[in-house]
Amino acid sequence: QVHVVETGGDSVQSGGSLTLSCITSGYTYDRLCIGWFRQAPGKEREGVARLGTTKSDTYYVDSVKGRFTVSQDVGERTQYLHMTNLQPEDTAMYFCAARIRDNIPCTIMALKSEANWGQGTQVTVSS
Repeated sequence: QVHVVETGGDSVQSGGSLTLSCITSGYTYDRLCIGWFRQAPGKEREGVARLGTTKSDTYYVDSVKGRFTVSQDVGERTQYLHMTNLQPEDTAMYFCAARIRDNIPCTIMALKSEANWGQGTQVTVSS
């Protein structure tokens, strides 16, 4: 069973930065498809980022392009979401989701349909 734990959420001022961590366990890390999502109060959960095998294969939702970056430490079985120039509209609960790679491409949609989710970590940005 794949387990994920998100850490790093905090309250920051507009323009600030945070790095979230997604710590995985329970399966071989390089066999995992991992993505980042967020959900603000009263809104649907949206896919934020997914690290691909290449830069061109890495996905970011338009609203975070140029501000958020995904990276990983394979040895630590951890993926990171580096967030800069945070804005109040980035306020949300941030989640990490992971699924075992199979014949289905690793996409945000695939993760939404079936994945193991963490409890989330709260990011609050004040103006």
